[in-house]
Amino acid sequence: QVTLVESGGGVAYPGGSLTLSCATSGFRFTTYAMGWFRQLPGREREFVATIGGQGGNLYYGEDVKGRFRISRDNTKNTAYLQMNELKPEDTGLYYCAKGLFGSGNILARAYDHWGRGTQVIVSS
Repeated sequence: QVTLVESGGGVAYPGGSLTLSCATSGFRFTTYAMGWFRQLPGREREFVATIGGQGGNLYYGEDVKGRFRISRDNTKNTAYLQMNELKPEDTGLYYCAKGLFGSGNILARAYDHWGRGTQVIVSS
């Protein structure tokens, strides 16, 4: 009964911005960490960002650090990924995930539910 639904994907120009949302239901949202992962064309799934249940314990992948920002609104049971200074190499499928525990974690094994993904395309 746990559901995660990503939205906000689409097409952006290099240097542009895009914000992804992850609407959740079926669990006590504030108790659990949330994460974003992505799969780029021809590559394995990789870590993007994570945030603890109360908004702390944040970590970012090296390729997105300084450009992307993860956040959450615990009154709306929703997590976000704000993506700035987008590059063509950011193109891929982005997944939202619910953590097993309250602390942010960079490992996929620390998440027990996943959304279906939303596509991001960065192109001129």
